[in-house]
Amino acid sequence: MSGRERYELTDETLAAGAGVTLHRIRALVDMPWASVRAGDLGGWVESKKNLSGAAWVSGAAWVSGAAWVSGAAWVSGAAWVSGDAWVSGAAWVSGDAWVYGDARVYGDARVYGAARVSGDAQVYGDAQVYGDAWVSGAAWVSGAAWVSGAAWVSGAARVSGAARVERGDHCVTVGPVGSECVGATLFRADGGRHVLVVGCWTGTLDTLMDEVERRRAYWAADTATQDRWVAQYAALHALGLATASGWEAETSPSTPTTGDLGAGSAS
Repeated sequence: MSGRERYELTDETLAAGAGVTLHRIRALVDMPWASVRAGDLGGWVESKKNLSGAAWVSGAAWVSGAAWVSGAAWVSGAAWVSGDAWVSGAAWVSGDAWVYGDARVYGDARVYGAARVSGDAQVYGDAQVYGDAWVSGAAWVSGAAWVSGAAWVSGAARVSGAARVERGDHCVTVGPVGSECVGATLFRADGGRHVLVVGCWTGTLDTLMDEVERRRAYWAADTATQDRWVAQYAALHALGLATASGWEAETSPSTPTTGDLGAGSAS
């Protein structure tokens, strides 16, 4: 056994549909961080290409296709990682969660419950996606953001920091708008606050139009074009006010309901 062989494929197989056969894994070395001992049975992979490093798959979880779980990542419960998805770093995917397509989950991110991460979406940092939430398209969820409930973060949305997105109307994405022809994301943050991201600028609705006027002094476009851009920003401002007006009265849990994060034996 080479120094890098941490597990083996057993003869126990599972038909996963579409001609895919999964193999249950067995640990060849102790992995104390995952409470795994040599000889413990784990979850299911299609091939050894699906799992590398100190990563582990446990319970009824499976990894298939060209998906890759690496680093110290952990996939547990009844979670699925498939397609060309990557789960890496110290990330966890657990419960009935599903990560697929070209999605990436990395850093210390957590995806659990019945959450879905798909498309080209990325969840990273200390972000948590849980409940029935779905992150899709080219969306990014990062920092200490929480996306939960039945929320859907999609398109080119950028949700970060202390975001608390619990419903579909807690995150609005429009675009392209303005002088740089970029997308804009408005999302709910802790305490009922809001954050507005327009391209590389992050602020609030209260500061948006002042920022537009400051930047207008540097625009090289003709007056008609500048007026059109200002009108787009003004429409974004009005939409944002109508959307965020009730958020301050709402309450959020102080911590996520973590559910089954896969603690314990890998069998």
